[in-house]
Amino acid sequence: MKVILTGELKGQGGEGDVIEVSRGYTNNYLLPLGKAIMATPGNLRQLKVRRQHIEQREAFRLAEAQSYRELLDGKEISIAVKVSETGRLFGMVTPAIIAEAIQDQLGFEVDRHRIETHATIKTAGDHLITYSIYRDIIADLILHVIASVPDPVIA
Repeated sequence: MKVILTGELKGQGGEGDVIEVSRGYTNNYLLPLGKAIMATPGNLRQLKVRRQHIEQREAFRLAEAQSYRELLDGKEISIAVKVSETGRLFGMVTPAIIAEAIQDQLGFEVDRHRIETHATIKTAGDHLITYSIYRDIIADLILHVIASVPDPVIA
């Protein structure tokens, strides 16, 4: 089933792109959330008329994403976590925790859904974090997970 995207859809395309997807994905996800419209002949004609405006918005988004990348790429953030005597974390460092640390330390509000950790972070040390800004524009950050010993339990 062909649809026209109304905005960026990670891994699929951007605004104005015509893509082929399954009927269930279209009916259950894309259409109810307003992420796409059906690629009917009338909608395709309207798309041709709107193409210039879409290209202008796309150029603006790409420029904005590139400047955002320059601000974030190569930055380092630190998170202090409690670890056991063996050096393992109690729990793990999640993208939500990383997003909060980026906002606190760098002053940028980021979407936690766009943070990729490459592996589950359950140990102290340095970890590479990738933030997908827009389409194929990404920023790599270094995450320093700092171990702190939990308070001793007094019985």
